[in-house]
Amino acid sequence: MKYISIFLLSLVLINCSPGGPKNAEEYPSSDPAKSAVEEVMSDPTKGIGAVKNVTLNTPLEQERVGRGLSIYEMKCSACHKLTDQRIVGPGWKNITKKRQPEWIMNMITNVDVMLDKDVEAQKLLELCLTRMPNQNVSIGDARDVLEFMRQNDGEK
Repeated sequence: MKYISIFLLSLVLINCSPGGPKNAEEYPSSDPAKSAVEEVMSDPTKGIGAVKNVTLNTPLEQERVGRGLSIYEMKCSACHKLTDQRIVGPGWKNITKKRQPEWIMNMITNVDVMLDKDVEAQKLLELCLTRMPNQNVSIGDARDVLEFMRQNDGEK
């Protein structure tokens, strides 16, 4: 019993000493989600995710528009109308005029983090009351959906 008491006292003294273990807050974070949040603070209009810069071409890329329509019909149309009408999720009318292309693509490809950490995505969640499911859409497919959205908003 005496040895157990000495051992426990030693542990307490070591952990409380100035050279003992430090709090996690003293070290820089290596958590990618945390660094993504810090990154979005510099430009919150682009959202959180792998998509940092999107170059939009005029005229629209018709092959992408067609692929985007197919993806919309398969994965999106049950919850999103092409008008401003909200079903489960918000309608898509004029979405490309309200949001940056990077934000749209990050919302499609990184929905869980966006809903947890992006202020605008959280406002949509409060409005719609249903989390958008992760559809496992690739960045390339999200780009096709974006091109379809642009056509839906009247771009040529």
